[in-house]
Amino acid sequence: MKTLTSTFNTKHNTAPFSQIKLEDYKPAFIENIAQAKAEIDAIITNSEAPTFENTIVALDFAGEQLDRLSSIFFNLNSAETCDEMQKIAQEVSPLLTEFSNDIALNEDLFKRVKAVYDQKDSLNLTTEQATLLDKKFKGFSRNGALLNEEDKLKLREIDTELAKIKLTYGENVLAETNNYQLHITNEADLKGLPDGAKEMAASLAKSKELEGWVFTLDFPSYLPFVTYVENRELRKEIAIAAGKKSFQDNEFDNKENVKRIVELRHKRANLLGYKSHSDFVLEERMAQNPEKVLSFLNDLLEKAKPASQKEFAQLTAFAKELDGIDQLEKWDGAYYSEKLKQKLFNFDDEILKPYFKLENVLNGAFTIAEKLFGITFKEVFDIDKYHEDVQTFEVLSSSSWGSEGQLVAIFYSDFFPRKGKRNGAWMTSYKSQAIKNGINERPHVSIVCNFTPPILTSEKSEAKPSLLTFNEVTTLFHEFGHALHGMLANTTYPSLSGTSVYWDFVELPSQVMENWCYEPEALALFAKHYETGEIIPQEYVEKIKESASFLEGMATLRQLSFGILDMTYHGKSQTIADVKAFEKQAMEGTSLYPDVAENCMSTSFSHIFQGGYSSGYYSYKWAEVLDADAFAYFQEKGIFNKEVATKFKDNVLSKGGTELPMELYKKFRGQEPKADALLKRAGLI
Repeated sequence: MKTLTSTFNTKHNTAPFSQIKLEDYKPAFIENIAQAKAEIDAIITNSEAPTFENTIVALDFAGEQLDRLSSIFFNLNSAETCDEMQKIAQEVSPLLTEFSNDIALNEDLFKRVKAVYDQKDSLNLTTEQATLLDKKFKGFSRNGALLNEEDKLKLREIDTELAKIKLTYGENVLAETNNYQLHITNEADLKGLPDGAKEMAASLAKSKELEGWVFTLDFPSYLPFVTYVENRELRKEIAIAAGKKSFQDNEFDNKENVKRIVELRHKRANLLGYKSHSDFVLEERMAQNPEKVLSFLNDLLEKAKPASQKEFAQLTAFAKELDGIDQLEKWDGAYYSEKLKQKLFNFDDEILKPYFKLENVLNGAFTIAEKLFGITFKEVFDIDKYHEDVQTFEVLSSSSWGSEGQLVAIFYSDFFPRKGKRNGAWMTSYKSQAIKNGINERPHVSIVCNFTPPILTSEKSEAKPSLLTFNEVTTLFHEFGHALHGMLANTTYPSLSGTSVYWDFVELPSQVMENWCYEPEALALFAKHYETGEIIPQEYVEKIKESASFLEGMATLRQLSFGILDMTYHGKSQTIADVKAFEKQAMEGTSLYPDVAENCMSTSFSHIFQGGYSSGYYSYKWAEVLDADAFAYFQEKGIFNKEVATKFKDNVLSKGGTELPMELYKKFRGQEPKADALLKRAGLI
């Protein structure tokens, strides 16, 4: 397949993964960039006076083929990569950066955009059109269109270097994750580890042709180990290995990359007339400026710190009483937290796992979406996929949408860890929703996770299904909330569709969905024992609810520490002599455990150094305020109340970035959000 276009000869115009060869990508990028440039040139050379349609709308739809190609390539580079693909990424990223700079710094194109922008008050635009015009104008002004030629050149150089360094940073973290394994041959060393985790480790060892058990830094392998294994030295070994990713003075070290990314971002912001990278980023956020973010984080810190210190003292005393531990270390946290939880609530997360078979949980998310938003999910087997683990679904409308059986979206799910897949969980899109030539083009959305896989027999049949921890259940619902935001999108313009919203608003749909995991009425739909079919006992549901705010002060402090570290890196100009020392100082006010000299979080903090969360990590907590307030509304009226669900769908999920988020939220809720619901839910007031 030599070229990739935006329209494929496939069912629902889905990505033809099996037809694409690695060697096709680079020529396709070169060709699609050339085509996108031609589309831009057509806008510039249009002899008619600039109008909203022939300039702003034309610009929003330009490069459609390139966008689709980029989404396929970079999504696979996260979910199913290899050395060759990473090499191609390093080659095409500078080409894409150069192309986006060619647009952002194109004076003739900017003149046309500015001509439309200057007459916006007389154009009688809809809210969505006005938002698009504003976004396009700022897309130029915030990316250097007002700079002189010399500074434009500097900006190009910065952007090209940044694109490459961020890729290298992520590749280093993935390599370090893949390069570590803990091989255990003495079963006594695994005392305390649940059978499911042990079976998975044995299965992994077997696949590597090793005796015994193998543990890796992939979350489904790592977390049970540090949570349950009694051998403190082994917990220490794997915890330190996780904490020193890309902090080992080897070829995958990220210390210099961290310094350079921070330095380049600051230079870029200064060049564009902003005090700091945070000032630049937050101009386009609900929070608006660094002072407001720091005030928000410090306000929560003030409320969470006393609770976290009290909880830490309780945990320390418990470890001392149980095992004579004088000083709690980072590799003790998950272990003693789980033990204390079992004591206080007479409750073990392992008891829950048989009730959370992956297929049942996924169907539960589908059923809840159907009850709330009137959509159904039908698994299909004639859509191409990039790996055998991937499942594909048609999302169809039910009668509450108007016409029944209409295609709402295509949904992909990809749940298990593998070598070519980065850690964590995320939602992404292979095709955006937009209305083009009168046709509502429906989106193709994917969620990617790293859950405990099923245990397979030597004949590759399933000996034991994938059973999720409760934490994995909430992760699935979280990513599914993002997916709903993408799937239910209903806007005219692609750049305002789905999750294309202010970054501190994007986590609202995902975090609000997690709330249904704690509700008996919702759990009854999917929490069924995988062997007996018995619905989860009410006493377990009560325990889940009771334990929901267990050690919440410590969990809040941890999230705040990440947000503060992010803002410290990006909030002002600084010379970072030593990444580790800088990080330690930034997190001093939020530290509970002693520092581990061999560890440094910054060198594998991909969210802020490779992903899009720089000066945005606070948004998780920001969105928690929104989600707690939003769900309080559902609880008031009934968690499956159609009226509230429809207001949420019509004003939040379907609207994308067509309007200011606070305006959309007020249309849904009738008021601005209050932090009280979050503090109450977290047990902090």
